[in-house]
Amino acid sequence: MLKYTPIEKLKKLKIMSVLVFADSSEGKFKKTAFEVVSYGKKVAEQLGTNLVTLTINGGDASELYTYGADKVIEVKNDLSSFNAKGYAAVVKQVAEAQSSDVVVIDSSVDGLTLAPLVAVGLEAGYASNAVALPDTSNSFVVKRKAFSNKGFNNTEILTDKKVIGVAKNSYGAHESSVSGATESFDATLPELGVSSVSIDKATGKVTIAEADVVVSAGRGLKGPENWGLVEDLADVLGAATACSKPVSDLGWRPHSEHVGQTGKPVASNLYIAIGISGAIQHLAGVNASKVKVVINNDPEAPFFKAADYGIVGDAFEVVPQLIEKLKAFKQA
Repeated sequence: MLKYTPIEKLKKLKIMSVLVFADSSEGKFKKTAFEVVSYGKKVAEQLGTNLVTLTINGGDASELYTYGADKVIEVKNDLSSFNAKGYAAVVKQVAEAQSSDVVVIDSSVDGLTLAPLVAVGLEAGYASNAVALPDTSNSFVVKRKAFSNKGFNNTEILTDKKVIGVAKNSYGAHESSVSGATESFDATLPELGVSSVSIDKATGKVTIAEADVVVSAGRGLKGPENWGLVEDLADVLGAATACSKPVSDLGWRPHSEHVGQTGKPVASNLYIAIGISGAIQHLAGVNASKVKVVINNDPEAPFFKAADYGIVGDAFEVVPQLIEKLKAFKQA
């Protein structure tokens, strides 16, 4: 049974603390970690309370103090790889120990799996894909992306406990240095049910999840032997490489690079689509990107309707010129 708070009571409610989960990989904090800490700091200030940040096998806690964490809780349990059930148990236990009424998590693929489990455990209302700070003037209202990022809605959370999932690149990372304190926490883990035998990761490349710029291509490149164009452009921009579903289905590129509604969602600052017509499922998965550039020789390609900038032309002529101009610009 969820516990609801009447609006009149919510106005007077004293939030004990705000808890943020700062995600990490291989002992280093992800970019989204600094964004959610920045967001959580502002929420804590709105509510007149302090910010507690939780890390599981995370990086250097001083990095989190830079973005406003008043306290960092370090959990060193045997959770070397992401397990939603195990992580949710840890977040729940820390939230209860710290009397945290608001929990902030990112809206990455892992975050979208983790946050609902945390909400169930805490009997909390949950708003995913938040793009702005909550409006606490009369109640607790969160503006969210909706309809595959084509619109927004305002979600009112009336439960005593609240979980917010912050959309990538929606708030940004803002430095707000404090002198924080670090504590260790020994969580009680449930039976996890699954275990990782081995994990193969791509090395030496910018990941799609972390990238601010993504260069993606489709069947317009005609074959895997032409993918050097995409990689060269990505190298110049410091970008991640990606592809459309047909490309990964054909085996030209690994499925880990497939972006779109049925692949990995993209919320980069810049998304460049080369030779991708723009199927509905692809557009829905990349629509959250702030600036979309399309290069296609078909002026009627659906992607042009969703693009901020479009180039009608042959990718084999346009992309090399673009690479050349970018290199010259960087050397200037």
